[in-house]
Amino acid sequence: MPATSPDFPARLRAAGLRPTRQRVALARLLFEGGPRHVTAEGLHVEVKASRMPVSLATVYNALNQFRDAGLLREVVVAPGRSYFDTNTGHHHHFFIEPDGELHDFPSDKVTIAGLPTPPKGTRVARVDVIVRVRR
Repeated sequence: MPATSPDFPARLRAAGLRPTRQRVALARLLFEGGPRHVTAEGLHVEVKASRMPVSLATVYNALNQFRDAGLLREVVVAPGRSYFDTNTGHHHHFFIEPDGELHDFPSDKVTIAGLPTPPKGTRVARVDVIVRVRR
């Protein structure tokens, strides 16, 4: 959902989501400022600052719905710790421990060789690389 497209209700409908007031507001917060990585908790803080009454559970639900609709990509950095990435194109991440920052880098900067053959009846959909770094 590029920042050049402010018609968030139409974008949500095109993704198969009903454009509720809360989803539209969350989409606006997520996508107006260009590519970014957010946690549910961080987005909830932004929502509260905008004085919109949205619960943390609603933020989680919307993020998961946006992910399932292909509007976001989930980056799991540890069990129970996920970021949602508005850049759904193929790329990888540096994860700065313990700061919790994610930074994109292009997929053409990584060469992956020797992947095992996937189980019968499946195919590799995507390979995600997270390079963990410290300051």
